[in-house]
Amino acid sequence: MAKRVFLVVLDSFGIGGASDAASFGDEGSNTLAAVLSDSDRPFPNLSRMGLLNIDGHDDPRITSYIASQEHLPPILGSYARLIELSAGKDSTTGHWEMAGVISSKPLPTYPDGFPEDVISRLRKITGRGILCNKPYSGTEVIKDFGEEHMKTGDLIVYTSADSVLQIAAHEDIVPLETLYGYCREARELMTGEHAVGRVIARPFTGEKGSFTRTAGRHDFSLQCPGTNMLDILKETGYDVISVGKIYDLFAGRSITEAIPTSSNTEGIEKLLEMSDRDFSGLCYVNLVDFDMKYGHRNDIPGYASAMHEFDDALGKFLSLMREDDLLIITADHGCDPSTESTDHSRENVPLLIYGQGYDCPHNLGVLAGLDNVSSTVLTALMTSPSKRIFTPPVFSNEPDPGNIMSRVDLTNLKVTATEDDIRDLVRRAVSEGCASVCVPPCFVRTASEESAGRIAICTVIGFPNGYQTTSVKKFEALEACDNGASEIDMVINVNMVKSVKLDRVADEIKVIADAVHSRGALLKVIIETCYLTRAEKLALCHIVTVQGADFIKTSTGFGPAGATIEDVSFMRKTCGSSVRVKAAGGIRDKETATAMVEAGADRIGASRL
Repeated sequence: MAKRVFLVVLDSFGIGGASDAASFGDEGSNTLAAVLSDSDRPFPNLSRMGLLNIDGHDDPRITSYIASQEHLPPILGSYARLIELSAGKDSTTGHWEMAGVISSKPLPTYPDGFPEDVISRLRKITGRGILCNKPYSGTEVIKDFGEEHMKTGDLIVYTSADSVLQIAAHEDIVPLETLYGYCREARELMTGEHAVGRVIARPFTGEKGSFTRTAGRHDFSLQCPGTNMLDILKETGYDVISVGKIYDLFAGRSITEAIPTSSNTEGIEKLLEMSDRDFSGLCYVNLVDFDMKYGHRNDIPGYASAMHEFDDALGKFLSLMREDDLLIITADHGCDPSTESTDHSRENVPLLIYGQGYDCPHNLGVLAGLDNVSSTVLTALMTSPSKRIFTPPVFSNEPDPGNIMSRVDLTNLKVTATEDDIRDLVRRAVSEGCASVCVPPCFVRTASEESAGRIAICTVIGFPNGYQTTSVKKFEALEACDNGASEIDMVINVNMVKSVKLDRVADEIKVIADAVHSRGALLKVIIETCYLTRAEKLALCHIVTVQGADFIKTSTGFGPAGATIEDVSFMRKTCGSSVRVKAAGGIRDKETATAMVEAGADRIGASRL
């Protein structure tokens, strides 16, 4: 369960591939491909988040960029391709869908300008004349109409391919608050059949030939038509903090704190500042420059540079994340700067997730609906942590020097074992004062019921070959703990050891150790010594110690050889003092078990002794 969720929207950062792009006039659009075409520098942190591993990257500009990279870092969390379902490609419908409300009808657009009845009412409510009334680029419209506006005081009213009514005015002619007032009036006007997604105030300054838009832009959005993620969080008592234009896109509804920004740089600064804030809920961030400054202006180098700025900041943010944080990075639509169009483009968008509950690599594939974002946020914040059904003893074993069985995990991992066999095993282990019983995962509940707290329950995960993915092992471990296991014996991925991918082995041990410890249980790491060289054993002793496991264990008992005195002694001398040693495999008599203990073993795994 997360305490803080950071949802960062890279405004317009599409990744192509929309199956209905042609119907929007956007066939072939791919914002990511355009950005990568202008940069041969790596994006190390977005790559760690899985951006380049998302299914469906088939644009040659992307595949050639990936091929040119000498090294792609290991993935941190989960990643997916999201397909927008709403009938639009603008920020309003994109953010609404992200928050759980899908728009079945497109918001109205005005490719020929607004009808006369709208314009005449604008003249009436503002008391000013109207200039332009066409779809226009925001920078070009002030260049072409700015001088006349300065002379007459008439408002520059224009639109785009999106569902917007924009009013531009020079701050010396129309003060900001006056312009905002006009836009509020226009927002009241643009309802019913003319219910555009946003009415936007577009102030500018400067002289003829050098007019410049200012940071005073303000969006007056249409109210979201249904209950959304923000409503649910606020009503439940969570913080809903807006950074950037999120407040505008949701018309301020259900926002508990609004932090305006004037640029990507400022938005990134606020995001980093928020990482140090103590809050409970959602910090919802929009970085608008990708869209406003670079996508709409077909500025590929500018877009690429802005992505590098974000990637650099992302590395810092990841280092600041707390244990109960969740980070989600996505986009609301595309705006391919490499096409002739200066408008938004219909594209799929990325979904990158890391943190609480998403701390191991997982390809989520292709997901229909940006509303997968709201599901992720609400689940992370509002799902109660798993409650254990049983409460077996943990860290309770105190070896008896006079009883070798007090060091034994009495084991039955036979394929043919039955419930009755497991109940007999528990009764025998209790009577002989064993440290624990080690049983198959399917019998953890059975063993825990029979034990009734009299003895610790151990089980195995990734057993016996260890080549399951980290996600599978983590699920196995957490489920086993919730079913009553207080000790988990995990088999490492020997395939990765032999592939010299020790960083991946280390990352996996850390993920499983954190998961097991979150349930108050012990982790024993089985390195399967019979397959390893001495150098590999040395490296793994170090890794197991550094990554926080409680035990290092020699063998599964299913390999070609089990524990040896030499290996136990080597592991004891090499591992740190916080790591105990478990010897297992082929130990069938008291004399062998005693020799293992004398060599440094703290526990013995045995099915009979």
